[in-house]
Amino acid sequence: MRQSRLFHALIAISCALAFTVSSHAFAADGQPIVIKFSHVVANDTPKGEGAQLLQKMVKERLGDKVKIEVYPNSSLYDDTKGLNALLTGDVQLLAPSMAKLGQYSKSVQLFDLPFLFDDLDAVTRFEQGDGGQKILQSMEGHNILGLAYWHNGMRQFTANQPLVVPRDARGLKLRVEPSNVLAAQVNELHAIPRKMAFGEVYQGMQTGVVDGQAGNTWSNIYSQKWNEVQSDMTESNSGVLDYMLITNAKFWNSLPDDVRSELDDIIAEVTKTVNDKAGELNEQAKQQIIDAGGTEIHELDADQVKEWREAMTPVIEQFSDEIGPDLIKAAQQSNKS
Repeated sequence: MRQSRLFHALIAISCALAFTVSSHAFAADGQPIVIKFSHVVANDTPKGEGAQLLQKMVKERLGDKVKIEVYPNSSLYDDTKGLNALLTGDVQLLAPSMAKLGQYSKSVQLFDLPFLFDDLDAVTRFEQGDGGQKILQSMEGHNILGLAYWHNGMRQFTANQPLVVPRDARGLKLRVEPSNVLAAQVNELHAIPRKMAFGEVYQGMQTGVVDGQAGNTWSNIYSQKWNEVQSDMTESNSGVLDYMLITNAKFWNSLPDDVRSELDDIIAEVTKTVNDKAGELNEQAKQQIIDAGGTEIHELDADQVKEWREAMTPVIEQFSDEIGPDLIKAAQQSNKS
């Protein structure tokens, strides 16, 4: 029995060493390390532009050592299959909405809580602090390593009728990402949550499978042409929709030290550019929706915002223990400049 256990242990060690050695040899034999970056949005969005900038900077600074291949608009994997592909090593980089990561870390659900952050500046303060950095590392037990946070923007509601106060949403079928927190928000509105892949939303709206959606950014709304199939939009800023740039932890740790160090530096620079520009891209997209016509954007006054906040407060209480009260408190304190 002891010999059997020793044999299996030696096999496991040998496999791990082979994985590491093959990755180093792959870089050393003159062939580039290929990193596939799959995502589901258009190129002219914060994430799309970030992926292209990352590809460009890696080519400039790492030359033939590393090649980034970018696959936008679900051209390689949709947002449900991408995570499995990362874990099996078929892709090496993803930047999913954090709503899709709750199954790997309860703490990530913090970013789905309603009205937690006042604006993207508050989000930045939290992400750069101890709480945000802790969440980046929280999925390593599942072989997922968080590398950075990329801003996308604040969430806005859309439907085929005005959503000005919470009771307006009663009975509507609203698309949500695969997040229990987002589904709970819709339930608090006495509406019906429908979990649906990002690339299927336009058709779902067009055919009436869903009446609207419970929060996405102006840039995603416009780039996916949801304004063509939604008559009304509400500037609710009801939550943040940020992305986490993630990789397969074993793959990342197997990279040659010099390559990994340079990639870390490049990602830090790209992250700053993406986050600085996200607000601008969303304002442009909002104006493009207005210019296209056919859609009415409802801007909420202070009393209406307060009513939405109060309607969704039970969701924060519901998930407090799962996420961690200390993390939630740190996020709330980030609103103080």
